[in-house]
Amino acid sequence: MTNKEAKRVRTLGKVLFILYIFFLVYFLFLSDWYGREGVMEDYHYNLVLFREIKRFILYRNQLGTFAVFSNLFGNILIFMPYGYFLTMAGKRKSFFRTLFYSMGLSLGVEVMQLLTKVGSFDVDDILLNTVGGVLGFLIYMTGDLIRRRHVRNRKK
Repeated sequence: MTNKEAKRVRTLGKVLFILYIFFLVYFLFLSDWYGREGVMEDYHYNLVLFREIKRFILYRNQLGTFAVFSNLFGNILIFMPYGYFLTMAGKRKSFFRTLFYSMGLSLGVEVMQLLTKVGSFDVDDILLNTVGGVLGFLIYMTGDLIRRRHVRNRKK
């Protein structure tokens, strides 16, 4: 890939990243899904790692498939684009950079939920969101590796 093409890809990544951040803010703070109609009177939070994950697995039949899927896999899926676009838009593609930025953004979201009492502060969400960001990084890097091999094989 030429420098000009790489710059275009990074620019596209930056635009998609900004659009994704707008979506994330809307979904996490403004959307009516998951009881975000307003400030909760009786606020719940979880500071014990794996407590909510275990609860969702143990009570999956009572909670329902949608609740279990949206909590466990939804927290991973919603942060996968973050890791992907962060890697796509940046010049340096670093696993640890993506790991720490994903964790930092997730912590920021959870603290905002705690302060605004919209949603709930949950350390399990921080873990699952971070896993999602890292998976986004791995998907980008895998796709980039496949693309590089394809380009190299075409040149031979």
